[in-house]
Amino acid sequence: MTKKTQLQVGDFTLQVSNLNKVLYPKAGFTKWQVIDYYTRIAPVLLPHLKNRPITLKRYPDGVDGFFFYEKQCPSHRPPWVQTAEVPSRREAGKIDYCMINDLRALVWAANLADLELHTFLHRAPAITRPTALALDLDPGAPADIVACCRVALRLRKIFESLGMQSFPKTSGSKGLQIFVPLNVATTYEKTKAFAHTLAGRLEREHPEEVVSRMQKSLRKGKVLIDWSQNDEHKTTVNVYSLRAKNRPTVSTPVTWQEVRKVASSGDGTALVFESEAVLQRVAEQGDLFGPLLKLKQRLPPLRSLQ
Repeated sequence: MTKKTQLQVGDFTLQVSNLNKVLYPKAGFTKWQVIDYYTRIAPVLLPHLKNRPITLKRYPDGVDGFFFYEKQCPSHRPPWVQTAEVPSRREAGKIDYCMINDLRALVWAANLADLELHTFLHRAPAITRPTALALDLDPGAPADIVACCRVALRLRKIFESLGMQSFPKTSGSKGLQIFVPLNVATTYEKTKAFAHTLAGRLEREHPEEVVSRMQKSLRKGKVLIDWSQNDEHKTTVNVYSLRAKNRPTVSTPVTWQEVRKVASSGDGTALVFESEAVLQRVAEQGDLFGPLLKLKQRLPPLRSLQ
């Protein structure tokens, strides 16, 4: 039986349900704790979600149960949940994606057991202009996040040589992601070509550690630099999003000093953060991903990577 509750969110009252339902069984982490985390992290999370179309990834029976992706914003959404119209690549017509632009919408999505927040790299209405370049470092066993850190430091060095700043975050799963803020007029064609060329360069320079091709047979013991996320049809897990793992881990911004320390020590557990730890980090350090919101940088020509 569904147990409904009225929840006060700012000046509004929302109806939520089954707050005691355990969504992370191994951690005993309930739906109420999911909503509580997203409510408390909202001041730093919402600016990164603003006007970004989002794919909902819903786990109605918790992380050990059935899940599904929901691109089309549900028809039962409240009228104050904004949407963005995006052309569909696979079907004629369009998809109206949800946008999580305020705390009400965030709580509404959490109540749907949308544990993970997967957003595009663009903001509506400029749906063909990415605001950042992203590189997803995915380790193929037995490689791990330590190997990702070593590759990340090489990428940072290249970006520094180009006069560009880059910012790391954990995926909240097993890898690391590098974001390069742009916030200028550009296209996915340019960012994808740049990311692909850069990944290919690292593979040529360090073939024993890095792969840029997607075939799984090539990835054992290496770090895949996934450049393909730089695409107007693809989403990436948003910073501060929970992940649907055994425990409520979070995609967490980290410092380059932390990345360097893990690369040196070999202790990958130092980059595993659960929800409470992330809230504490933000209280102490602020939003380490803040520069992604405003820092303007232009990608240099591809020949700069040669």
